[in-house]
Amino acid sequence: MEERLQKLLAAAGVASRREAEKLIVAGRVQVNGKVITELGYKCGPQSSIKVDGKLIAREKKVYYLFNKPKGVVTTMEDPEGRACIADYVQELKQRVYPVGRLDYNTEGLLLLTNDGALAQALTHPSHQVGKTYTARVKGLMQDDDLDKLRMGVRLEDGLTAPARTELLERDKERGLTTFNLTIYEGRNRQVRRMCEAIGFPVRDLKRIKLGPLNLKGTARGKLRPLSEGEVDALYQAAGL
Repeated sequence: MEERLQKLLAAAGVASRREAEKLIVAGRVQVNGKVITELGYKCGPQSSIKVDGKLIAREKKVYYLFNKPKGVVTTMEDPEGRACIADYVQELKQRVYPVGRLDYNTEGLLLLTNDGALAQALTHPSHQVGKTYTARVKGLMQDDDLDKLRMGVRLEDGLTAPARTELLERDKERGLTTFNLTIYEGRNRQVRRMCEAIGFPVRDLKRIKLGPLNLKGTARGKLRPLSEGEVDALYQAAGL
């Protein structure tokens, strides 16, 4: 996967992106032995980059899909001593961070990476990367209730963006409704708050998709590296 040269220089800590652009224009940067002065120049992960003749050490970008169980905090440490993401990534050589959050009682798909640019793009609403959840709520939702979610729900921090819904089951005996909900924002506890706002408190919540990624083949509490194709698909979904 190729990235812009100034972005790679900034990620390696050589300079800010703007200062890196000045280095390139000044002819001080070489890629695979060739002086590069083009700001839009892209290079791959195996390219050799030198600034003023000094080889730049580049951090290898890594990408993992984690199926988070309930009862795990989406942080790398927890002052209360609860289970957190760090407990599941101790064997990884690179330091990774969760992209977005799942609250303590929500399970499902979580992306872990050290690729800050991708993480930022995936979580910014302007990139319209969908996050799909399976929710089981108390009460029997009707079609007009699902329409409220589709049109947007008024919360204390404003109207939510339109969402997509798919009814899965109405359990009349237990008084529960199960449905899929796809949102394109990342507000705190957004799905739970949307459901509560229209009168259907969430009983169980699981994220099953992030853009093109899904949980297929990844058991609860397990971690797996993404394939090159999956990483490319994420970049495409994020518009990078």
